[in-house]
Amino acid sequence: MSAHASMLRVERPAPGDSRNPAIDALRGIAILCVVLLHVQIHIPQEQSLLGKVLPAALFNIAFRSGYYGVVIFFVISGFLITRSALERWGSLAAVPWGAFLWRRFARIYPCLLLLLAVLAGLHWAQVPGFVIDNTSLLRAAAAALTLHVNWLEAQIGYLPAAWNVLWSLSIEETFYLAFPLICLLSLAAGTRALVLTLLLFVALGPFARVAFTNNEIWADHSYLSGMDGIAIGCLAALLAARPSTAGPRSRAILLAGMMLFALVFFLRKATATLGLTAWGLNVTLLEIGVACLLIGWSSRPARPPRPNPLTAALRWTGHNSYEIYLTHMFPVLLLAAASCRNSSSAVSTWWRAGALTAACVLAILLAAMLGGLVARYYSAPMRRWLTRPAWASSR
Repeated sequence: MSAHASMLRVERPAPGDSRNPAIDALRGIAILCVVLLHVQIHIPQEQSLLGKVLPAALFNIAFRSGYYGVVIFFVISGFLITRSALERWGSLAAVPWGAFLWRRFARIYPCLLLLLAVLAGLHWAQVPGFVIDNTSLLRAAAAALTLHVNWLEAQIGYLPAAWNVLWSLSIEETFYLAFPLICLLSLAAGTRALVLTLLLFVALGPFARVAFTNNEIWADHSYLSGMDGIAIGCLAALLAARPSTAGPRSRAILLAGMMLFALVFFLRKATATLGLTAWGLNVTLLEIGVACLLIGWSSRPARPPRPNPLTAALRWTGHNSYEIYLTHMFPVLLLAAASCRNSSSAVSTWWRAGALTAACVLAILLAAMLGGLVARYYSAPMRRWLTRPAWASSR
């Protein structure tokens, strides 16, 4: 076991390198994609100022990239979790199962429990848009807590929008429940077995996305449909930790990442024409592209970010992306109820267009503010309290 463990020990990242401005900005773009998709679903923007100005292709990219945003999150999550484990424990062989899972619990469950409490209250109060009518509240809450909201929705249909966002959390945290076990079992057989195990998840991802086409929800939201992105992120972190990825090679990897990302994210007709979408490979290529970007950015020397309000906002949003993701449906649904999307024809077309655009912008700002407040005053203090040394020494 020790021989195999030493094979997987990589160059330990220097302390303080874990916060990468480019990665935070990419997370900010990903959460923006998710919020804009839900704005489009609940406050359709075709008649907004953006809908009137943007070409159809750009409108589609701006308002229908939420699924790609979640895919980006999966890859970044796998990358950061693996890199954090290497920074904290030196190698995957040294990861203590209990401590790893406790840290995941401290990051995920405090905010999740708060969300479920609020959603339960809104359900009991019969607030429109928050009432569960295709299953019981107890069943939905149990699915959220035991990480199978995605499976439940595949059986009964979509839950209310504020519940539906939990499908991706079910996939991600199920993977991390098995992550220490995967490391231990694979390390028992050698480093190559670990890599092959992760590659197995990668190979099964496209299959899962096309094998369940009779159930659209399960095709996109099954465990294997998302776990390939997390596995690719894990592999990218292992590769990025090796000194051989620095220098000219990192620039080549970064260029490859940009090309793959642009192909899938921006050239959607091209990916469909090439048959990549029909085979579920468009998502795989996007995941590989994001992984290459992460490797390239991580291999560059750490530099302070240049002062730029837009990128600073994206980095801040990315830093608070988990809380924004869980809570953004509240302002979106509130503004959907207050918007003029169902106004009579007597309302000026341009006035309606301006109001819809204002609702979209306001939804983004309120979602960021709400998520930031929850992160600062609730989830971050709770995480610090749960991972304080007194807890750590007792585990």
